[in-house]
Amino acid sequence: MKVLSPVAGTVGPLSDAPDPVFAAEMVGSGVLVDPDRTPGVAVAPVSGKIAKVHPHAYAIATPEGVGLLVHLGIDTVRLNGEGFEIVGPVKGQVVAGQEMIRWDPAEIEAQGLSPAVLVCVLDTAPGSIATDLLGQHVSVGDPLFEAPEAAAKRGRRAS
Repeated sequence: MKVLSPVAGTVGPLSDAPDPVFAAEMVGSGVLVDPDRTPGVAVAPVSGKIAKVHPHAYAIATPEGVGLLVHLGIDTVRLNGEGFEIVGPVKGQVVAGQEMIRWDPAEIEAQGLSPAVLVCVLDTAPGSIATDLLGQHVSVGDPLFEAPEAAAKRGRRAS
């Protein structure tokens, strides 16, 4: 299953995240996207059911049972929604590429926070995400990586 980039920016390893929990892939394996410093809208990386939406993060469960988390910035929960606008659904279904949250990474950075966007496949082992895009620039909606088959199988059993 292809996972799309929720934002435009430069792809890096999740180990570069300036947060030890994400960097150690405790939430799940994935990648970091250092976003372009222009206002924009983060999109759904996959189609599926909305599991949770916060102003700074959202999670989607695919029909195959794979859970994905998109987290906009580090420690942005402290902003209590300031600088973020939810423009997508907060429950129900979403399609890959659908707009979710409007934000400005430069504004986040101006407040002394990292605007790094973390894309994690929930409940996957560290290092289970592979991409050949490290160091490359991606646009919103470009393919980012393939979700590991094990995650989809595990999700189907849990359903």
